Amino acid sequence: MADLSTQSTPAPAAAVPAKPASHRLVSLDAFRGITMMLMVLVNDGGGPGGYHALQHSPWNDWTLTDTVFPSFLWIVGVAITLSLGKRLSEGADRRRLTAQIFKRSVILYAFGLLIYAFPHFDLSTQRILGVLQRIAICYFICSLIYMTTSLRGQLIWIGSLLTAYWMLMTLVPVPGYGPGHLDVAGNFAHYIDRIVLGGHNYASTKTWDPEGIVSTLPAIVTTLLGIMAGHILRLRRTLAERTTWLFLTGSLLLAAGMICNIWLPINKHLWSDSFALFMAGLDFIVFAIFVWCVDGLGYKRIVKPLVIMGMNAITIYMVSELLATVLSTIHVTSGESNISLHHWIFATIFAPLASPANSSLLYALAYTGLMYVLAYALYRKRWFLKV
Repeated sequence: MADLSTQSTPAPAAAVPAKPASHRLVSLDAFRGITMMLMVLVNDGGGPGGYHALQHSPWNDWTLTDTVFPSFLWIVGVAITLSLGKRLSEGADRRRLTAQIFKRSVILYAFGLLIYAFPHFDLSTQRILGVLQRIAICYFICSLIYMTTSLRGQLIWIGSLLTAYWMLMTLVPVPGYGPGHLDVAGNFAHYIDRIVLGGHNYASTKTWDPEGIVSTLPAIVTTLLGIMAGHILRLRRTLAERTTWLFLTGSLLLAAGMICNIWLPINKHLWSDSFALFMAGLDFIVFAIFVWCVDGLGYKRIVKPLVIMGMNAITIYMVSELLATVLSTIHVTSGESNISLHHWIFATIFAPLASPANSSLLYALAYTGLMYVLAYALYRKRWFLKV
């Protein structure tokens, strides 16, 4: 559990001891919390016509919305280093750790299946992959890599996975299209999803999955880059030095992502190499700001709402997704129309208040506020879902 103590005045940075950050940082919970808030905000707009930043990029390029999921995977990597690193240094049994990692991964994967099965539980169209499923897969694989390799080995894994994905996407021919096509229909990743997953793809796309099979390779890299950030946090250096290394690494990754963008465009749907590098660079830099302000200067009171949200991230995500499904499934009669409860709430309460973009944002803010109320209630009860 994260330390939730607050300070009324900032502590000087020089007072921060030069010891490894092996515990769970308040800044990490706060960063997870703001990521969770953003996820609810962008997933639960009221209606069409919302702001561009609160929608996924149609294909190449990126928006604020596209930063959310990679941040979650990156945070998983940081947590792997801090948690497993401490337990391994204390001499924990590796077989027992592996069993626990496997159990957590299976539970997370099952939660993901539940979200997409609800409420009809139609196994013929059950989505096999998805957000929590990808988190489960990346957590399991990256935990094993962390436990069985050194820093050098982990860097080799990062380079190998990025190279393998680039070769698959640019060199392997797709029937009817040939090699190197990066459009929606002709790319290798979607071709594999189409023939392997079939009717079990994402319902909105039907023939491919944004959390698909091949694109999981660079998603693993995103998590491994989070592990790299964890290595920096555990250095026996002052917080100022560690924060500087986070900034420097993030800047280099941003540059690498922009360079790779020339050959393999930044694309969240494909989770391209450039996307993985660029988004990890953003995470390094934003998290460095959190570390310096929260754990360095001591501004813990300000970020406490984010910490509260971050401490039950999986619970909030599941409730937000399931409730959204319920609101879309239940239909009510409005005049001569039969519309979903979601549509009725939006049209009755929020649409008259502002323009389409602003009314959609107001609905999303209200929905996010509701999820925060739930997170706060769970926090007051000291109920935390631990997978």
